[in-house]
Amino acid sequence: MIWLGIDTANTPLSVAIVKDGNVLTEVNSSMALNHSLRAMPVIEELFRTVQMEPKQLDAIAVSEGPGSYTGVRIGVTIAKTLAWTLQVPLVGVSSLKALAANASYFPGVICPLFDARRNHVYAGLYEEVDGLITSVQEDGHFAIDELLDALADRDQRVLFIGKDVAMYEEKIKERLADLAVIAPFSMQLPRASSLIYMAQQSEEKADTHTFTPEYRRIAEAEANWIQQQRKEKGL
Repeated sequence: MIWLGIDTANTPLSVAIVKDGNVLTEVNSSMALNHSLRAMPVIEELFRTVQMEPKQLDAIAVSEGPGSYTGVRIGVTIAKTLAWTLQVPLVGVSSLKALAANASYFPGVICPLFDARRNHVYAGLYEEVDGLITSVQEDGHFAIDELLDALADRDQRVLFIGKDVAMYEEKIKERLADLAVIAPFSMQLPRASSLIYMAQQSEEKADTHTFTPEYRRIAEAEANWIQQQRKEKGL
C-alpha cells in the first residue's frame, strides 16, 4: 500500500512517500518558505525520485492542525484535491500527535507544542500505551503559564518537543525544574512518515468534501471582525 503524507501546518515542511511500511523518500525542512509555492513542487519531486506517479497512491495522510491558519489550509487543500482527483482515502491526523510520535518511547508525558503568539501555544499531552501514542489531554490553545502550571500539578516528567519549544525553554525549566525534558534538535521537526504511521492506526477515513482543518482557535482576522461587530452593536 502506497501512502503520501503532507504536513504544512507550521513553518516546517514535511512530505513523505511510504510503501508497505517502508519510507521510500521524505523531505523535512525548517526553513520559513511559502508552503503555497513550495509544497507541490516538493511532492512532484518526490514522485520523480521514487519513479512513481500519483495515480499509484492508495491513501493520503495530512496534518489537520492545529498550527498556522494559512499553513494548515494549504496542506489540507492539496490533500483534498489529490484525494478527490485520484479517488483515494484521506486521513487527517493532529499535527501535535504526529510530532509526539517522534518521542514515542519516552517514559512519561509527551508535550508537543507550537507557538501561537502572545505567550500562547497550541499543545496537547500524549503518552505511549501498548506501543500507541495516546492522548491524555486534548489538543488546545493555551496560555503558556497556565499550561506549565497544569503540568506542574501532574508532578510527572514531561518531554517538550517541537521547534518552538526553544522560545519557552527558560520559562519551562524555571517552572518545572527537573521534571522538564527538552527533546534534542533531531526530534524537533514533524515527520510526514510519522503522520502516515498515525494515519494507518486510525480507523477514521475523512469525507473528502466535508473534511476541514482543526484550527483549535479562530483565525486572528475572524477574531478581529467579531470584536469589531460587538463594538458596533454595543456588546
